[in-house]
Amino acid sequence: MDDGARGGPAGSPSGPAAPPVAAPAPPGPLPYEGVWRFTADAEDAAVPSARHAVRDLLRRQNVPAPPDLVHGLLLIVSELVTNAVRHAALLSPTVGVEVAVGAAWVRVAVEDSHPYRPTALVADHGQTGGRGLLLVREITAEAGGVCDVEHTAAGGKIIWAALPLAPGAGGAPVLPAPGG
Repeated sequence: MDDGARGGPAGSPSGPAAPPVAAPAPPGPLPYEGVWRFTADAEDAAVPSARHAVRDLLRRQNVPAPPDLVHGLLLIVSELVTNAVRHAALLSPTVGVEVAVGAAWVRVAVEDSHPYRPTALVADHGQTGGRGLLLVREITAEAGGVCDVEHTAAGGKIIWAALPLAPGAGGAPVLPAPGG
């Protein structure tokens, strides 16, 4: 007699089949993951306000960022907001700051309504300004991150930098697009 002909697997007793095993549910977001956005008037006071808001957000969300990374992020926020205040305020009375935190990356973005797309300048030691984006690019590269400038649908721009939470994590960040 062939036991495999009764409907169950060969060698198993006949009877109801075992219920199927459900695939494990995909893991949900980590407690510190999310996207936060705030706006500020394009004036000098926006620079320390934005820096403090980002610092407080990272602390409140318990983002596992080493102190050096937080320091770099805050310097990037300061530089980007300063640039928006100095160079875009005439056409952009407010600036938007966005912080997006993923499982392995944190991204900061600053948006203004001015259409000018800045470029990182080469350091000229006799010049007292104009190196903010160069500094942002260098901090980002040293941390193993990426940065870019994008145009908005409304004709303005978003300048963003994404840094890995863990040293050497590298790779492309998997985060929502700035402003999205």
